[in-house]
Amino acid sequence: MTAGPDTPIVPQTAIVLAAGLGKRMRPVTDTIPKPLVRIAGKTLLDWGLDSLAAAGVGKAVVNVHYFPEQIVAHVAKRRAPRIIISDESERLLDSAGGIVKALPELGEQPFYVLNADTFWIDDGPLNLDRLALAWDAAKMDILLMLADLHQATGHCGGTDFLVAPDGALRRSKGDPAGLIYAGAAIIHPRLFTNAPAGPHSLNAYFDSAIAAGRLFGMPMHGHWITVGTPDAIPLAEAGVAGALAESQ
Repeated sequence: MTAGPDTPIVPQTAIVLAAGLGKRMRPVTDTIPKPLVRIAGKTLLDWGLDSLAAAGVGKAVVNVHYFPEQIVAHVAKRRAPRIIISDESERLLDSAGGIVKALPELGEQPFYVLNADTFWIDDGPLNLDRLALAWDAAKMDILLMLADLHQATGHCGGTDFLVAPDGALRRSKGDPAGLIYAGAAIIHPRLFTNAPAGPHSLNAYFDSAIAAGRLFGMPMHGHWITVGTPDAIPLAEAGVAGALAESQ
């Protein structure tokens, strides 16, 4: 990954966080892991991996814990990106713990992080490409992709962040003027220097980056979909159909 002073550094690696238990998706997840739930004929995991492939990402780490053998068998059929399994079968490490375990595969340059239970339909240039263009390692440790409430399907909560004119973020505490974290980010691995190896959440890193003035956000273009419960599945199907119809 090389770039001149005016050339954006495009992440070549990614991690897709796919190790969760999916308890709120029961009974659907009684027999399959949540990332293999299908929306519009495609698994949640493949929605994310296809976005990474379209952005030119060469290698994606997928962490597994619940029904891991099903995910391993599923991703074995993919050609791009190249998949590396990070096995958390013995102990679920939470979001940040999973990233820390995968750092040797993610490398020393900024990488994408995707949640396996959210995805989006791009409108115009790819959102992951836009995220890479917005990345500035000199002032950022984390750059989050953000969605407006009106762009979202399946989201039942409030907003997560308020965005300053320069893109810096602070917690919105549900303020309707805020935006939602859309489950995709670029993170610099230096953030995890001296990080503990056990289970811990990425949220703590969001807060420390806010305190340091190094958490930034980029509003996405298109339609964002999150699937948290079984009744969100038909909503997601409808959301995909509507978004694709609008883009044609």
